Amino acid sequence: MISYLQVEHLTKSFGDLLLFDNISFGVADNQRVALIAKNGTGKTTLLNVLAGKEDYDAGTISFRRNLRIGYLEQNPDFPKGLSVIDACLQTDNEAIRAIADYEHCMLHNNHEALDEIISRMDLLKAWDYETRIKQILGKLNITNFEQPIGELSGGQLKRVALANVLIAEPDLLILDEPTNHLDLEMVEWLEDFLKRASMALLMVTHDRYFLDRVCTDIIEIDHQSLYQYRGNYSYYLEKREERISNFDAETERTVNLYRTELDWMRRQPQARSHKSKSRIDRFSEIENRAKQRRNNDKVQLDVKASYLGSKIFEAKYVSKSFENLKILDKYYYNFARYEKLGIVGKNGTGKSTFLKMLLGEVKPDSGSFDVGETVVFGYYSQDGLAFDEQMKVIDVVRDIAEEVSLGNGRKMSASQFLQHFLFTPETQYNYVYKLSGGEKRRLHLCTVLMRNPNFLVLDEPTNDLDIITLNILEEYLQAFKGCVIVVSHDRYFMDKVVDHLLVFKGNAELKDFPGNYTDYRDWTALEEEELRAKKSEAEVYIPKPETTKTKTEPAAKKLSYKEQKEFENLETEIGTLEQEKIAIELQLASGNLSTDEIVAISERHGIINHLIDTKTSRWIALSEL
Repeated sequence: MISYLQVEHLTKSFGDLLLFDNISFGVADNQRVALIAKNGTGKTTLLNVLAGKEDYDAGTISFRRNLRIGYLEQNPDFPKGLSVIDACLQTDNEAIRAIADYEHCMLHNNHEALDEIISRMDLLKAWDYETRIKQILGKLNITNFEQPIGELSGGQLKRVALANVLIAEPDLLILDEPTNHLDLEMVEWLEDFLKRASMALLMVTHDRYFLDRVCTDIIEIDHQSLYQYRGNYSYYLEKREERISNFDAETERTVNLYRTELDWMRRQPQARSHKSKSRIDRFSEIENRAKQRRNNDKVQLDVKASYLGSKIFEAKYVSKSFENLKILDKYYYNFARYEKLGIVGKNGTGKSTFLKMLLGEVKPDSGSFDVGETVVFGYYSQDGLAFDEQMKVIDVVRDIAEEVSLGNGRKMSASQFLQHFLFTPETQYNYVYKLSGGEKRRLHLCTVLMRNPNFLVLDEPTNDLDIITLNILEEYLQAFKGCVIVVSHDRYFMDKVVDHLLVFKGNAELKDFPGNYTDYRDWTALEEEELRAKKSEAEVYIPKPETTKTKTEPAAKKLSYKEQKEFENLETEIGTLEQEKIAIELQLASGNLSTDEIVAISERHGIINHLIDTKTSRWIALSEL
C-alpha cells in the first residue's frame, strides 16, 4: 500500500492539559480509518493539526507529495457573501469551476456566455463531472444554488461543506462528524458512497453502524496514548476489551511485585548502599507502573423521573403548513404512558416542527395538543442550549437549581451532579467557551435531566456525543420510567431505545410503524422488492403457452382490427422517435450549435421523451390484451 499520511511522535497540549503524547500512526491508499476517543480528549484538535489549522508541540507530520486533501470541519465556515453553488464547487479543479460558471449562466439565462462555457466544458470533458455533482447535491438536498451562505442554518452549512469535499474528489478525505445534520436516507447514501469511493479516509464519527460498515481500521486515543485496531467497530470492541483486561491483569501483577520490592527496599536500610544498583533502578520502574490506574470515569445518569399520570398527550386533529409545505393535516394521536417513540423522515418534512408544537413553541394552524397535568417535559434541542460563553460551567447549572433531587428523598448539590457528567471540580470553573463541542452537548444534557422530567423530547441527541456517553444514555433511556420521543439519524441509537416509529414521508403523510428502525428498513426493502417485481411483470411481455381450452373456459379477448393497426403503427412510431432522439443527442454533443439552436433542440428533445413514454405505455397495454 502507498502511504498517504505518516504521523510520528506527535504531542499536543493546551497549557496544563495534555491531549495526546508521542502518538504515531499512518493512513495508506484505500484505508478507511476511524478515530475514537472521549469528548474533550483531542479528536477534533488532532484533525485540525493534520489539516494545518492548529500547531503542535512536538513530532512530525508527513504527507505524500502532491496529495490532494479534503477536510470537513465539525463547524465549517464560508465567506458570508458566497452563494451555495460557489461554496459547493469551491475547488482548484478547472473542470468543476467551469461547471460552476455553467450553472450560473443557466440560472440567470445568460445565453451570451453559454457558447464559450460549453466549449470549455467540452474541452475539459466536464459533462460527466456535472452528472456526478448533480447526484451528490440532490442526495444532500441542496437545491437553492443562488442562496447566500449567510442565510443557511448550521445543518444546511454542514451539508454544503460535505458536498464541497466529496465533489473535489481528494486522495485523502478527513471528516469530522460527517453524519451530523443528515437525515437517515442521506446517512445511508453517504455510507454507500464512501464504501465505493477509491479515496483514503480518516474520520471522527459516533455512528456505530456507519463505523461497522465503512471503516477498515480504528485508532483510539485513550489516556493520551494511541491504540490501533485492524478491523471494523465490532472487532475494535472485542480487542479493546482484551486490551483493558490485559492492562488490569498486568497492573495487578505489578502491584504485587511492588509490595515485595518495597518490603525489600525498606529492610536493612543501613546496607542500602550495598544493594544491587540495577534492582534499585528496577524498583523505580515498578513503582511508576504500579501507580498507573485506568480512569474509568463515565457519565452517570442516576436521575429519577417525576410522577407521571395516565394521561400523557392527545394530538387533536392538528394541521400545520408553511406556504406550500404541508406538515400535518388533521392529525390525531393519543400518546400512551411509558411509550418510547422514534421519529424519522427526510430533512424538511416537519419532524422538529412537530416537537415544537407539542412543547407549545409553535402554534398549529388548527387543532390542538392536550397535555396531561403531571407531564414534565425535558427538551434536548437539536441546536443545543444557547449558553452564555462567558459564564462558568458551575454557574450555568446553579442558575437552574442549587440542588438536584434524585428521588426517594435523596439530593445532590449542583457541583456533585456535574461530576456525574464528568465535569471535574477544576473543569466546573472553566468558562463555557473553553469546552469542546461534545462537552457542551453533555452540559446541555445535564441541564435537561436535572429538572427531573418524566417526558423526554430529544431532537438529535447523538450529535457530538462520544460513543461511551451514547452507550450510557441508551441504557438510561431503556430503563427510564417515563415517556420518550426521539428524533435521530443514529440508527444504532434508535434500534436500542424506541419501540415504534412515526415516519414523516412529506406532504403531511405519516406512518406509524410497530418496530425499530432496522425493522422498518427491512419492511421497506421488502416493499420495494415487491414493487420492482410488479413493475418488471408489467414491462416485460412473456407470451403464455397455449393450452387446450375446455368449454367452461372464457374465450381470450382479441384485438379489434382498429387496435391491431394501432399496435403495428405504434411499433413504427416508437422506432422513429428513438432514432430522432439519438440524432438530437449527437447534435447537442457536437458543440457546433448556437445558443438559440441549443434551446430549440432541447425543447424538442423533451417533447420526444414524453411521446416515447406515452406511446410505449399504450403499446404495453395493447400487447397485454
